Amino acid sequence: MSGRLVHIGSAVVDYVYHIDALPEPGTEKTASSHAQVAGGGFNMMVAASRTGMNVVFGGQLGSGRNGDFLRAAFAAEGIATLTPPSPVMDSGNCVAMISGDAERTFVSWPGAESVLSLDMMAPVRVAPGDWVFASGYTLSYVGSRDALADWIEALPAEIPLVFDPTPVISEIPRAILDRVLAHTSWLSCNTTEAGEIAGPGDVEAIAARLLSNHCPSAEGVIIRAGAKGCFVRLAEGTAQAVPGFKVAAVDTNGAGDTHIGAFVSALSRGVPPFEAASYANAAAALSVTRHGGSSAPTEQEIQTFLSHDDRSVHRPEAEGPFMTA
Repeated sequence: MSGRLVHIGSAVVDYVYHIDALPEPGTEKTASSHAQVAGGGFNMMVAASRTGMNVVFGGQLGSGRNGDFLRAAFAAEGIATLTPPSPVMDSGNCVAMISGDAERTFVSWPGAESVLSLDMMAPVRVAPGDWVFASGYTLSYVGSRDALADWIEALPAEIPLVFDPTPVISEIPRAILDRVLAHTSWLSCNTTEAGEIAGPGDVEAIAARLLSNHCPSAEGVIIRAGAKGCFVRLAEGTAQAVPGFKVAAVDTNGAGDTHIGAFVSALSRGVPPFEAASYANAAAALSVTRHGGSSAPTEQEIQTFLSHDDRSVHRPEAEGPFMTA
């Protein structure tokens, strides 16, 4: 495989609590388990790395305990960091509460990942064959959005940019969002985020509007719909709903990150987009059967899953078409 995934996003430390249900206001719950794990953009990088892509991190890590924890996690996955630690602050953290229905609720505190400048990003250089990934989280921070948008606009035209607006899309100034969308090669978002950008409607119409009105340089858009799979539309007009796989989910934290990482990894080695989307659906399905945000499967695990003889174990999800908000 040629090239690398150059991840220009954010990584934080996740404090994960498993509870039966969210507590009512003013009440308390006792968690059934707790873990401290690397999170944020780390989950997407792990998914790409475990499926064979060479991954490097071009964001900012802190200089304190959280930053040290994240650097150790990066090293364990063979992911190199390109920028030096922030000399003035630690990395941020996120409290993730996973309820009994496998859904998750987050409270985050930004740190070094929320501050970027072009000088800090000077060591981040791309080469032919590289792919770049950017996240809406970095664009939502006042201290990083302008530098990241400037850096993206200076990318060589032949370097593909994959962009995930993330659930904080409403916190990204529209002018900044439009600048990044204009340079996006592949937009990957969930149904809510797609509607936030292009307005309500059926997924086919929204995907078409995303390409014609918001991502004029894109090769395609992929709209994720959880267990139902995803919808892919290419710039040349072809489109397809790619069904998901029915599995017993225990933790959906990081499923979207896993989907994006596996999709980019497949595209980078020449897999056609619709096939890459099915591959990503399988990776995300496997990830939700495991606890932890960075629960992405390996290439071999995905291929075994896809070739399994008993389709009742992981048959394609058969629910009806999905709509955006």
